[in-house]
Amino acid sequence: MAPSVGVDPARCLHGHNDYLQPVPLTKALELGFGSVEADVFLVDGELRVGHERWQLRPGHTLRSLYLEPLRRHLDANGGKVHAGEGRPFVLLVDIKAEPSRVWPVLQQELAAFAPMLTRWNGATVQAGAVTVVLSGARPWREVAAAAERHCALDGRLRDLDAIPPTDAALVPWISDAWTNVSDWRGSDELMPAECERIAALVARAHAQGRELRFWGVPDRPEAWRALRELGVDRISTDRPADAAKFVREDEARMPHRR
Repeated sequence: MAPSVGVDPARCLHGHNDYLQPVPLTKALELGFGSVEADVFLVDGELRVGHERWQLRPGHTLRSLYLEPLRRHLDANGGKVHAGEGRPFVLLVDIKAEPSRVWPVLQQELAAFAPMLTRWNGATVQAGAVTVVLSGARPWREVAAAAERHCALDGRLRDLDAIPPTDAALVPWISDAWTNVSDWRGSDELMPAECERIAALVARAHAQGRELRFWGVPDRPEAWRALRELGVDRISTDRPADAAKFVREDEARMPHRR
C-alpha cells in the first residue's frame, strides 16, 4: 500500500511505546509520524499508561497523554493532524490486562472525544481525524458486538487466513512478531525467500483492505529501508528522530522506488 504522491514518507513510521519518549506524542507529531502506541492498564478507574504496572502513575493516563493533546492539536491545526492530508492518524492502544474490565471504561473515555474519532455504526464507517485501534489483550467479543464504537481491532497474521475473512472494518491492521516471519537482525541482506514471504503477506493484507505491521523488527536503517521496499505499511521504531530523518533522506535519494 504505497503512500500517495507527495505524502511525507515519515507517515509510515509508528511510534512504538511512544510514552517512553521524553515528550510523548508531541515529538511524533512534529516528526510527521502516522501512528503511535500507548500501553494501558486499568487502575482505580483510570487508563494509566505504562509497559509494566510499576511504571504507572496517577494522572499519567491515556486521556492526559494522548486524547486531550490530540484534541488540542486538532483545534490548533484546522481539524487535521497533519496539514494537507486527510488520512487519519492512528492511536494504537495496547491493553495489557483485563480487557473485559477495560472495555466499558475505554468506551466512556473515547465517547468524550467522539468528534475527532473515527466512528463505526453497524456497517457504516465515518472517518475522523484520529482512528483508535486496540491491540494486546483485545476485548474482541465486546468490540465486535458493539452496535456503535469508536475503535477497531489489531489482528494477527492468522487472521489473514480466517474463513470467512474477518471484516476489515473490524480489523483494519494486522500486526505480529517479526520473529514469526524472519530471524534477520539487519546486519546482512534479507534472504530472497524471506523477502518473498513478507511480500506475499503484504499483498494478502492489502487484498483484504488491511495494513501490515511487525513488532520486534531490528530498529536500524537497514531494516527501515527493507520494510519500506517490501511495502510494509507501518514501521515501528523507538528512535523517532533518526527514523524520520532516514526515511526522508532515503526517499529523496530514490523517489521512484515504490
